[in-house]
Amino acid sequence: MRLLHTSDWHLGRTLHRADLGPAQAAFLDHLVETVRAEQVDVVLVAGDVYDRAVPSVEAVALYDDALFRLRDAGARIVVTSGNHDSASRLGVASRLVDHAGVHVRTRPQDVGAPVLLTDEHGEVAVYGLPYLEPEAVRGLLPGEPLEGRGHAAVLGRALELVRADLARRPARSVVLAHAWVTGGEVSESERDIRVGGVGDVSASLFDGIDYTALGHLHGAQILRPGLRYSGSPLAYSFSEAGHTKGSWLVTLDASGLGAVELVPAPVPRRLSSLRGELPALLTEPTLASQEDDYLSVVLTDAVRPEEAMVRLRSRFPHVLVLDWQPCGAVADDRTYGARVAGRDDLEVVAEFVRHVRGGSEAGQASGQDRELLTQALEAGRLAAASA
Repeated sequence: MRLLHTSDWHLGRTLHRADLGPAQAAFLDHLVETVRAEQVDVVLVAGDVYDRAVPSVEAVALYDDALFRLRDAGARIVVTSGNHDSASRLGVASRLVDHAGVHVRTRPQDVGAPVLLTDEHGEVAVYGLPYLEPEAVRGLLPGEPLEGRGHAAVLGRALELVRADLARRPARSVVLAHAWVTGGEVSESERDIRVGGVGDVSASLFDGIDYTALGHLHGAQILRPGLRYSGSPLAYSFSEAGHTKGSWLVTLDASGLGAVELVPAPVPRRLSSLRGELPALLTEPTLASQEDDYLSVVLTDAVRPEEAMVRLRSRFPHVLVLDWQPCGAVADDRTYGARVAGRDDLEVVAEFVRHVRGGSEAGQASGQDRELLTQALEAGRLAAASA
């Protein structure tokens, strides 16, 4: 049996306001092509289908179309809800679409009820564990009341129910789980799921499972051969610029886990970073290869350049993040109150004028400027006194 493990689509997400809809659509096209080319039997989607609990109409349409085309390509589909999804919304009509070969698992009560599949070697039991928010689901999981708290307690109970069901059937096992497992490397784009400062769970919870398809962390990672994150299909932060995005193509043979290989996803536009003075960035010929990238830029000019973003985008049209860190500047860790202590209002306002003019001596408030500032401060005091 051939499985394609993917997760964290985050349909509807943007990257610093850049529309990623076309790139997400291109990834789903790639997923359908992979199902056909590799004769995939089952597509596993381990949570965070959407980027928000109430997704946009466009995101819902993209998801609906993807399910139809993946099923039309010949694959069964197992989908679980992640921490970004609304489980109740994602799971609507799930019992009905089960009959169409699309298995959406969002209810904590059903964690021990597998999707049963068969191949020439026998039965495969696929258990879809939705994201389990500890305090929200602890009373919904079957069995005795939980003694422990946090993610380890609820996920541990879910795996107990999985193993109890497996004990009754001679089947190879697959689990989908949306969680932060110890040893997994985080990036900047995952939402924090810590409870009481602790968010991760032990990899040992998944001992004895032939393959666990993990979701939540956005980098493709191998914690052990049968315990992997597929990561997100696109980079959703500049911390992911070095990631190789894709899906895991998993083969189950007669004894359990067989071969696993990464199927790289298309890269619609690279992410990269630049640092330097604005004139050099605009003229340096070796930067030509980055002109079409999504860019995060740090300017190091001694004086803040005017219209920096407009000028940068004349060469690099996809600059998304711009920061100014003047070369040689020393960070001032004092509080605002400490920085202005002992200075009168005119000094504070005049320093602000110099700052917004680029911080140079030439930007200091002139005598005429100071006269206007004095008048404005006096008018403000009179207005406050008469209020």
